[in-house]
Amino acid sequence: MSETPGLYTIRIKGRLGPTALSAFPALMSKLQGGETVLTGLLEDQSALFGVLGQIEALGLDLIEVRPILAAPQLSPTADKRAVDRRG
Repeated sequence: MSETPGLYTIRIKGRLGPTALSAFPALMSKLQGGETVLTGLLEDQSALFGVLGQIEALGLDLIEVRPILAAPQLSPTADKRAVDRRG
């Protein structure tokens, strides 16, 4: 299992009220059409599976789980080479 934190977007069918949303304190929520979109940083796969288990326990309809990929980080050497080529 991965122990690297990851940023995730989780789409759930329907509009969750305050009581249901309180089950996901680490995630931000927004309504998008007839769906609730939860977004947040999860510490590892165990945390992700915990959120998914909570969705199942509440009887919610999961639509999608998507990791949000960050832009690759350049090393300082790569940044210097890019500057050298321009100048």
